[in-house]
Amino acid sequence: MEYLKAFLCGGLLCLVGQLLIDRTKLTPAKILVCYVTAGVVLGGMGLYRHLVDWAGAGATVPLTGFGYTLARGVQRAVEEQGLLGALTGGITAAAGGITAAILFGFVVAVIFRAKPKG
Repeated sequence: MEYLKAFLCGGLLCLVGQLLIDRTKLTPAKILVCYVTAGVVLGGMGLYRHLVDWAGAGATVPLTGFGYTLARGVQRAVEEQGLLGALTGGITAAAGGITAAILFGFVVAVIFRAKPKG
C-alpha cells in the first residue's frame, strides 16, 4: 500500500507540473521554483508533514519535498541556534541531496560529451 500511495502522490505532482507546462506559458524553471516554494511554505505551515506521513517518498522525492526539507531544516536550526539557524539550517538539512546532485552531475559530465544543439 505504501508504494501505491507514493505513486499516486508523486504522479499527481508530476501531472500538475505537466499540465502547467502544457496549458500555461510558465517555463519549466518557473514551475520548478513554484514547486520548491510551495514545499517551503507548506512545510513552514506544518501542512506538508501530513502529506509526507501519508505518501512517504511520493512526497519527499519531488521538488516540493526539497522545499519541505529546507523549511524543516530551518525550523530545527532556529530552535537550536536561534536566528543564525535561519541562514544555515536549510542548506545543512539538504546538504546530502545537494552534494549528490553535484557529484553525479560531475561524473556524468566527465563520462559523456555534450553535443551542440542543432
